[in-house]
Amino acid sequence: MLKEERQHAILNEVELHNRVLLTDLAEKLDVSIDTVRRDVKELDAESLLVKVHGGAVSLGFVNHSPTRSNKVYALDKKIAIAKKAISLLRENSVVLIDGGTTCLELARLLPTNLKLTCFTLSLPVAMELLSKPNVQTIFIGGTLSPDSQIAMGSSTIHALSEIKVDYSFIGTGYVDAQFGLTEFDWDVVQTKKAVINASKRTVLLCISEKLNSQHRFKTCDLNVINTMVTELEPWDEKLAAFKNMNIQLL
Repeated sequence: MLKEERQHAILNEVELHNRVLLTDLAEKLDVSIDTVRRDVKELDAESLLVKVHGGAVSLGFVNHSPTRSNKVYALDKKIAIAKKAISLLRENSVVLIDGGTTCLELARLLPTNLKLTCFTLSLPVAMELLSKPNVQTIFIGGTLSPDSQIAMGSSTIHALSEIKVDYSFIGTGYVDAQFGLTEFDWDVVQTKKAVINASKRTVLLCISEKLNSQHRFKTCDLNVINTMVTELEPWDEKLAAFKNMNIQLL
């Protein structure tokens, strides 16, 4: 594989999953970690991604300005998902919005006249919710990730154990019909488990490119999720593996 092709593949992985490990990139591309590290360093120097310890993060994921970043991967698809998810909301509902670029779009597109109580552990989502005059915003604190600005850790998990929301809207790094939702970060998995346990119903917001992918740490089986929202129509053949499962496709 040529260097240009390899770097293009790295960018695709980073943009799709927001954050990836060097070890995973090396395995996927069948090259050494040193080669991947050099590629990531060059891509960082060109301001195409952000190099972090042991991996790389997409520009859209680390943009925390009040305006929408034009670096967000598949933004049109994420906006389409957010618009679908809004149809599930009811006046005076109590909800929880997770972190990540798709969940942030949901917060941005909430109707200004909709009355909600909204918990979140994402600082960018919380800041966006403050612009909604009829949303009571409750931030769940903890140890903030410097990349995603999402609270994690024991204090976050404890706070989540004391609430029960009508709906939680979550993202995931990887989702597979048989293996369920997975991540590469153990702390992220523990936090997502706590979010799901704090919810009467859980809604997964996921672009279709993440379907049929998996990683090492499991968040939950797919049947724990009540609704999965993608940019696709529910009858799309890409969703065939999910149609006979006890999950609503939206």
